[in-house]
Amino acid sequence: MDAWQWAVWVLVAVLALVLWNVVWVAAVRRWYRPRTDLPQALRARCEDGWELTIHARRAPVRRFEEPVLLCHGLAANRFTFDFEPPYSVAHYLADAGFDCYSVEWRGTGHSRMPPRGRRYTDFTIDDHILQDGPALLELALKETGAKRTFWLGHSLGGLVGYGVAQGPHGDKLAGLLTLGAPVHFRSGPFLRTLISLGVRAAWPARLRQEWMSASLAPFLGYVTLPLSDLVVNPEHIPPRIQRQVYANMMSSMSRKVLLQFQDWIEHDVFRSFDRATDWRAGIPRLQLPLLIMGGSSDQLATAENVEAQFALATAKDRTLHIFGKDRGDKMDYGHGDLVFGTGAPMEVYPLIREWLERHATPLPSAAEPPRA
Repeated sequence: MDAWQWAVWVLVAVLALVLWNVVWVAAVRRWYRPRTDLPQALRARCEDGWELTIHARRAPVRRFEEPVLLCHGLAANRFTFDFEPPYSVAHYLADAGFDCYSVEWRGTGHSRMPPRGRRYTDFTIDDHILQDGPALLELALKETGAKRTFWLGHSLGGLVGYGVAQGPHGDKLAGLLTLGAPVHFRSGPFLRTLISLGVRAAWPARLRQEWMSASLAPFLGYVTLPLSDLVVNPEHIPPRIQRQVYANMMSSMSRKVLLQFQDWIEHDVFRSFDRATDWRAGIPRLQLPLLIMGGSSDQLATAENVEAQFALATAKDRTLHIFGKDRGDKMDYGHGDLVFGTGAPMEVYPLIREWLERHATPLPSAAEPPRA
C-alpha cells in the first residue's frame, strides 16, 4: 500500500470517527434530556443588534408583581436554573407564584447567533453587563407589566447583576440575589495556572469543552472526571443528574471572556475588559436589597471571598448565608451543589423563595399555594 492509499485510509478513519462522535453526542443529549415541559422561548434585541433568547416559565397562579430573572454562569446555559424537577429553581419559584425568565447570554445556546459583521465569540463580560442585562430587564418588565424585577445569578450571572445594578437600569431591580458569585478573586497558584491553560486552549476564539462533556456524560457516576471537584462535589449530586447536567448544561467559553477572568484572578479585581471601570468599588454604593449566598466547600467562590464581598455592602437590607454543615445543613456545599446538590431543593431553594416573598409585591386576589 503506497503513501497515497495510506492517506486516504487515514482520512476515511478520521471522518468515520468524527461522524460516530456526532451521532454519539446527539444520542447522549437525546437520552439525557430533562423530562419536563419546555418553557416559552422569547427574543430580546440588544442595542448592538445581538438577539438573546429568554426562556419564560410562568407561574400557574401568579402571586407577585415582580418577575425573577435567572442568570447562569460561565460555561453554562439556561439549564442551570430551568432543569428537571426537583432540581429546577424555575419550576420551584413558578409554583410559588413568580414568573421566571432564564437568560442565555450572547454566544451561548439559543443566543449564539451574532448580528451581521460579528463573530459569535466576539464579546466580553462587559457586553453581558452593558448590553445583555438591560435587554433582559426590558423584556421581563414588558412581558409582566411590572415596574421592577428580581435578579438571581449563579457565579458569573451574579457578577453581571452587580454590574447592571450599578448602571442606568439599576433602579429597575427590586433585589439582587447571588449564588457563589464572589467579587474577590484571591486564589492560589493552581487556579491561576488553570485559567492560563484555559486561555491557551481557547485560541483563537473559544474553548469548546461542551463537546467533551456530552461525550463523557454517560460515564459519570461510575468515574470522576479530573478537576470536576472544582465545579461540583460529585458525591453530593445523584449520578443521573450528573449525567444530565454534563450532557445538557455545558457551553463553550469565549477566549475574550477567559482573558477577562484571567485578569480578575491574577490581580484580584472585578473590572471591565479595558480596566477603566471598577465594579467592586461600586458595590458599597448599592442600596437595593441583597441576598449573598455561598457554599462552605466552594473552591471557586470560597466562603472567605464571599464573606469579604458581603463586607463591602452597605445596603440596610443585606443578608449573608453560607450553606454548610456548621449551619446545620445537609452538606458542605460546593459551587454547582448550590443548585444541583441533593440538599439544594430542601435548603437552598426555600431560603431563596422566603427572601423573595418577603420583598415582593403581592398581587390582589392571588391564592396562597401549598408549601413544598
